[in-house]
Amino acid sequence: MPESVLSPRTQTTDDLFQLLDILPLPIRSILVEHPQRDNLIEVVMDLGRFPEARFPQGAIYLSETPITKADLQYSIARVGLFSSDNRAGIERTLHRISAIRNRTDEIIGLTCRVGRAIFGTITMIQDLVETGESLLLLGRPGVGKTTALREIARVLADDLNKRVVIIDTSNEIAGDGDIPHPAIGRARRMQVARPELQHQVMIEAVENHMPEVIVIDEIGTELEALAARTIAERGVQLVGTAHGNRLENLIKNPTLSDLIGGIQAVTLGDEEARRRGSQKTVLERKAPPTFSIAIEMLERQKWVIHPDVAQTIDTLLRGKEPGQQIRTVDEQGAVQVIQEAPPAPSPSYSRSVPSFMPETPRPTGWRASGRMAPLSPLTSTAPSHDFDHLLEQSWQQPESEGDKVRIPGPNGEDLPIYVYPYGIGRAQLDQVIDVLNLPVVITKDIQTADAVVALRSHVKNHAKLRQMAKGRQVPIYGVKSNTIPQISRSLKRLLGMDDPHTPEAADLRLFARSGDDDELEALEEARLAVEQIVIPTGQPVELLPRSPKVRKMQHELVEHYRLQSDSFGEEPNRRLRIYPA
Repeated sequence: MPESVLSPRTQTTDDLFQLLDILPLPIRSILVEHPQRDNLIEVVMDLGRFPEARFPQGAIYLSETPITKADLQYSIARVGLFSSDNRAGIERTLHRISAIRNRTDEIIGLTCRVGRAIFGTITMIQDLVETGESLLLLGRPGVGKTTALREIARVLADDLNKRVVIIDTSNEIAGDGDIPHPAIGRARRMQVARPELQHQVMIEAVENHMPEVIVIDEIGTELEALAARTIAERGVQLVGTAHGNRLENLIKNPTLSDLIGGIQAVTLGDEEARRRGSQKTVLERKAPPTFSIAIEMLERQKWVIHPDVAQTIDTLLRGKEPGQQIRTVDEQGAVQVIQEAPPAPSPSYSRSVPSFMPETPRPTGWRASGRMAPLSPLTSTAPSHDFDHLLEQSWQQPESEGDKVRIPGPNGEDLPIYVYPYGIGRAQLDQVIDVLNLPVVITKDIQTADAVVALRSHVKNHAKLRQMAKGRQVPIYGVKSNTIPQISRSLKRLLGMDDPHTPEAADLRLFARSGDDDELEALEEARLAVEQIVIPTGQPVELLPRSPKVRKMQHELVEHYRLQSDSFGEEPNRRLRIYPA
């Protein structure tokens, strides 16, 4: 096991020769003798091209003979199975082999990346790791996020004696195979069958293995961000990574913005907007951040620390530059901390507009001062009195009682449709009409109704209702059950808007009762699970545990997509499982 020393306090283990053994002999022999072998980053082999080795100083060709299919097969046969994310590994090493496939699913390229366990890399943030707060590591690919994550897991497990569970989606943290690499120390590793199931394994780890710390690499979907928030709210320390150089990247990324509290648009009053010197519509943080501390890894030995993510995000959303703490390690292994104060505020208006919001010109003159007053009625001209008189008369014209107010629809039909409900919950009916903005008016008089909407069970047992509707030639639309999806479907069928073969995006306001954040978060989780996993892949999905009231809303949302779901487990961990059609 080759080892090298980066500084007096760091030590590297890379198992390099195990990676070289999977390469074709001509390539391997060149790399074994190469003077920069210990600094190798990756080897690239693409069909019909020269093999390439990449080092920190640049890339070089290893041969003038193009790669053949036999060369690729030689390497493929010596690594583990490729998962659905086209990644494989070498058992009990940290190396990663990634495949490029053609349109017929045949492998035509390999990227063989060297995995290194570097002990002592987190000297810069040792104090932050020991606080017990959740840490988020940001940085471009290749800057060392996974290496730092691996070392943090080892320090927490071995030095601080905490129960650490690693969610290892692509076996990149603890290596390939069933036995994890020694670089993670006493930390435990849970593998993930398919990348899209990472959020489920995150919740499973908390429920089944009582961890004090959860370590996650590459949080990349909304479901994973929601699962991370749920874990943090249960008091478990989170350590995770996300792609993006700076916190500003997460603010602009709607998929991952929940990690730093979520972003929402807020309309300010005139006084508050003037006090802030900003636009009336501004962006604000929606909730406490999932991660309390953020670390921007600009370079391997230069990291920017944000010890209070909430304060940093609030400062950025106000269009100001936050102060930052820069930590570096010198050649002797000593940590240098530089505290940079925020730049002095500029008197210009533009500083209060974040760079990711379109800036609109500020009004000037009397409008900007707020002192513009309406003209006095005494200054009105005489001819306007006649107009005012006619306008007053127009408001007082009597309207005959009982007449329906009609306007022509887009296809020439008369709108709105007057509906007489029978056995249908009025609250659900009003909610569907209001949220979907349907041209429907509820009437209590069947004499004036254009249609009857009733529960099917009531229609079967109520002969008088059928006779009255038949005598007045009013159609009856049956509703299977008194739920939001069924009511919505019946009203759309009445209006000719329902197409069972075209699934329509769900409006979450339809299914929420009080509209609070917990309800909307649970409904958003169910929507994402259906639209991103169940429908595209045909795989069942389990959601996070919820209360009975919220689970009922999730059931109704799943029914909207014409899918089946059921609840399982014991309270308080009872949750939904959604099945494909």
